[in-house]
Amino acid sequence: MVAAVANCAATGAPAAAFSFALLGDAPYGTFSELRFAAMLREIGNDHSLQFVLHVGDLKGSNEPCSDDLLRRRVAQLQAVPTALVYTPGDNDWTDCHRAAAGGFDPLERLVALRRLAYPDPRRSLGQRPLPLQSQADTESHNEFVENALFTHEGVVFVTLHVVGSNNGLEPWRGINRSDHAEHPAGDRIVAFERRQAANLAWLETAFARAETSGAPAVVILMQANPRFDLAPGHPRRAGFETVIGALRRLALRFGRPVLLAHGDMHFLLVDRPLASESPPVSNLLRVQTYGEPLGGWVRIDVDPGRPEFFRVRPGGEDRVGN
Repeated sequence: MVAAVANCAATGAPAAAFSFALLGDAPYGTFSELRFAAMLREIGNDHSLQFVLHVGDLKGSNEPCSDDLLRRRVAQLQAVPTALVYTPGDNDWTDCHRAAAGGFDPLERLVALRRLAYPDPRRSLGQRPLPLQSQADTESHNEFVENALFTHEGVVFVTLHVVGSNNGLEPWRGINRSDHAEHPAGDRIVAFERRQAANLAWLETAFARAETSGAPAVVILMQANPRFDLAPGHPRRAGFETVIGALRRLALRFGRPVLLAHGDMHFLLVDRPLASESPPVSNLLRVQTYGEPLGGWVRIDVDPGRPEFFRVRPGGEDRVGN
């Protein structure tokens, strides 16, 4: 499978072509750790790939959200021979209230995840880490060490902490039986609103950086599929409506290629989800990467000199397109 979005002329100097790997929703289970490690070695041995983006969900929903398991999975990310940028998924903290995941307090698990996965928020994971700008350096949202920004060949990359389970709006019934969508627990809603405000501010920062620098494109990394397929107002996309609105507004204003990369549904999907809206946002390309049990990764080639700015295809010699 190959997909592209038309290149638009950037105001900055011409950038060189490069490639990176996209993966996520893995590994799930001890057996999958071996396959995942082999996949990371495969990616690391491909010297045409500059870095790896992991969309989150380091564990299955039925695996315990213990420090030991999270530490082991982060160590796998750290071992990749190149650089790796990771953004959290719902399995990694917000769904930890479920009995099968250990019945943890999600907010306590988020603190633990930040400690384990972001020991230095100004550096990516991996054996050749990238320098990052982190939202930790802002005064207003400095707890969001997971929100990062970097530039490669002029292209601005930004991570947003947007997760599945309706972006964390799913009630945490495993630890609070009185938590319902109609009568939500106050701590859950306060945390959601705080995280949403941080994400919106960080997205604005990324596009401002891109506009000021004359970036040829913007790449946005988050875990959740924001459910473009559902109609506005549908309850299962309630946690994403504001993010979708910001993406629409900022991509339309930017006018040059924008790539939204995420996971969540575990199959490869490439489309332009806002192209049929009025006004159409035809410069936004969405890529959803593989996840368990399919496994696999996606190769994204970036070439400002070609009409197809982003070229998306399955990674690995034995992968076939969907």
